[in-house]
Amino acid sequence: MSNSIRSDRGFSAFHVFMMVVLTVVISVSITAWIILNDVFVSEFKPVTLNEIESQALAGKLDELGVKGLNYDSQNSHVLTPERYNESDEMRVISLTEKEVNALLANNTDLASKLAIDLSENMASVKFLMPVDEEFPVLGGKTLKVTAGLELHYKNKKPVVIIKGISVWGVPIPSAYLGDIKNVDLVNEFGESGFWKSFSDGLNDLSVQDGVIKINLNK
Repeated sequence: MSNSIRSDRGFSAFHVFMMVVLTVVISVSITAWIILNDVFVSEFKPVTLNEIESQALAGKLDELGVKGLNYDSQNSHVLTPERYNESDEMRVISLTEKEVNALLANNTDLASKLAIDLSENMASVKFLMPVDEEFPVLGGKTLKVTAGLELHYKNKKPVVIIKGISVWGVPIPSAYLGDIKNVDLVNEFGESGFWKSFSDGLNDLSVQDGVIKINLNK
């Protein structure tokens, strides 16, 4: 019998050990590459609109009476006298996912730090959060935080539910979020304060693939 211990397939204990070490090294290398190239991202690429999309967004902003933002129409900064008017059409706000991200890119300092995805009854967010230089190990790095928010309208009230928050792609336990995961915030906290005002001000809310539509109350 050989002095070296052998497995059923003829590998020695040394060979098995080296295979385990190699697997660990490969796994660590892949993880490190993902962290450096995906988790510790310095910035997102800001969303830009083509000429037709810019004109469409400018028209929507003009209808809402929003002035001073990028993508305004050519004469948006010129005030002209006009009779006050409230029509049902003016209470409806509809924006595409691309328009939302373009507004962020052109009017805030979050252009390369925040990205929003709109899907069926869901708004998903990617946010890059810098870590303080003095923080152990991760100091000076940038964390990628993702979150999902369920949004729709039911029983004459908006539904706002935090589906989850992840850091580095790892879901944060509900207990760490104050047990508000999968809780309807309007139903839970809508008796007074912000969530009551938010609910009372809406007549409808819908999120479809790539579009958010808000209907304001009178």
